[in-house]
Amino acid sequence: MDFELSEQHKMLADAVYDFMVKEIEPIAEQIDREDRLPDGIWKRLGDLGWMGVTVPEEYGGSGMDYLAQCLCLEQMSRICPALSLSCHAHSNLCCDNLYRNGTEAQRQKYLPALCSGEKLGALALTEPNAGSDAVGIQMRARKDGDTYLLNGTKTFITNGTEAGAMIVYAKTEPDRGAKGITAFIVEPGWQGDFTARHLEKMGERGSPTAELTFDDYCVPAEHILGGLNQGVNVMMGGLDMERVAGTGWTLGMAERALELSLKYAKERTQFGQSIGQFQLIQDKLVEMYVGIESARLLMYRAASLAQTSERGGKGAEINKLAAAALLLAGQVATQSVLHAVQIHGGYSYMLDFPVNRLLRDVKLGEIGAGTTEIRKMIIARELLRD
Repeated sequence: MDFELSEQHKMLADAVYDFMVKEIEPIAEQIDREDRLPDGIWKRLGDLGWMGVTVPEEYGGSGMDYLAQCLCLEQMSRICPALSLSCHAHSNLCCDNLYRNGTEAQRQKYLPALCSGEKLGALALTEPNAGSDAVGIQMRARKDGDTYLLNGTKTFITNGTEAGAMIVYAKTEPDRGAKGITAFIVEPGWQGDFTARHLEKMGERGSPTAELTFDDYCVPAEHILGGLNQGVNVMMGGLDMERVAGTGWTLGMAERALELSLKYAKERTQFGQSIGQFQLIQDKLVEMYVGIESARLLMYRAASLAQTSERGGKGAEINKLAAAALLLAGQVATQSVLHAVQIHGGYSYMLDFPVNRLLRDVKLGEIGAGTTEIRKMIIARELLRD
């Protein structure tokens, strides 16, 4: 076993982090305050090759693996978790999903524009009454000639207000339950009524989140993704890959918490010495370090297995390991940020302090892509099945 990153992976991680420090860190507070990412950011990231990391080069992507996707999101999240979250929804939830499940015509039509940053992508699964119970969605798609009419509401959709292409799940045969779900590739501006309402969040500000409403919205039949009534297969495979990639996004926040805490512990003096000399502060720093390194190794393992499963490997094992990686990363990140807040004391309560933003950002790491409780249920189910 070799735990060292390849030169290609190291170069990618360094390039992403350098860009984030130079271009995004100076405006990170502004992004949070205004709840808006800088203009032109998607085209810029597209030019750098980070909008379609796992998409083959023939479709405009970078042709790299899931570990590269994790590293890219990890380095973004160290500086701006909101930008990392939106890039995650675009590059992994939309682009990777579309590549893995799309027809050749669908790939050719959508992936080049998505990978270049010309279009922003999203995935619309969650509904007001269907979150953890993903297969309990109520949105309907009724066949009408050569089109399907979408009716229903999606909520908490990352990039929803700005997306030029979305993967939307709906029930085409409601009586069949999970076996009656179909995934569609949807664009704004088609015939019918479609509205996207911006939602205000306490954290991850800058990453646009929306409630989407469809009323007799016409989607051409050729925009079915992965086959009629096969949406649950698209959904479950996509959730595995989302959890693997999301581990990188979550881990980056934990790393940032440790970085800020180490710096502050060396600089802040009390009782005639730096607070880093106090054992109770050292205990928090050590817990953060051990948790981060543990989560990192599990992320590497999950990313490697995700690549194998995409080549016909063990689907049930990646289902379990992906949930485990995100479970650990989410718990480690939350605890690391709480430790960082305690170490920074009163300064952590100031809105212009980076630790404050992390505190508001990090909790989503235990909610998105299945809550902590759902991740545990998935792992337990697979353990008992084994």
